[in-house]
Amino acid sequence: MIAIVDYGVGNLFSLSSSLKLIGANAVVTNDVELIRKADKIILPGVGAFADAAKKLVDTGLGQVVIDEAEKGKPLMGICLGMQLLFERSFEYGVHEGLGLIKGSVEPISDFVARKYKIPHIGWNALTFKGKEKDRIFKYIDEGDFVYFVHSFCGTGCDDFLIATTEYGAEITAAVANGNVYGMQFHPEKSGSVGMKILKAFCEL
Repeated sequence: MIAIVDYGVGNLFSLSSSLKLIGANAVVTNDVELIRKADKIILPGVGAFADAAKKLVDTGLGQVVIDEAEKGKPLMGICLGMQLLFERSFEYGVHEGLGLIKGSVEPISDFVARKYKIPHIGWNALTFKGKEKDRIFKYIDEGDFVYFVHSFCGTGCDDFLIATTEYGAEITAAVANGNVYGMQFHPEKSGSVGMKILKAFCEL
């Protein structure tokens, strides 16, 4: 069973629907015991980093996610959920993240020319990083397109980069630290390519 963490931030319906389409047993929940019993965890999220981080702390769900990930349980953060995996964010201040991926979250506008619209919204191709293609991408090819909606991105995470995309600069698209994965794009909104990534996650 896959637990989709419901902490009050995220487009949970489309994600749970996509997982069910590929035959996965997915449950949207904020129940700590159910999350602990799950085989895998997905941390979704849209909106502001500070608000989301506070909700994870206030509900205690952030610590649960950390504990389960440290036990080796597969975890995927999506969009803001990916950013929350980092050590800190510089989104309108400095805010502490979960620290499962070393690095920071910074504005895309710091890296791209003004002619590029922020937020970055649209379909962009993936470029794989590392000596070998990561297992999460086993069903897709380099150059496949996925859907992004974001104004901030991961930085200082070169040791954990598994994919980037080009948007006026090389932007972090996906990271991995053992059993912990982060996708800046939305697999659940990325058509057949995204479904194949979710399928690979289900098989971890």
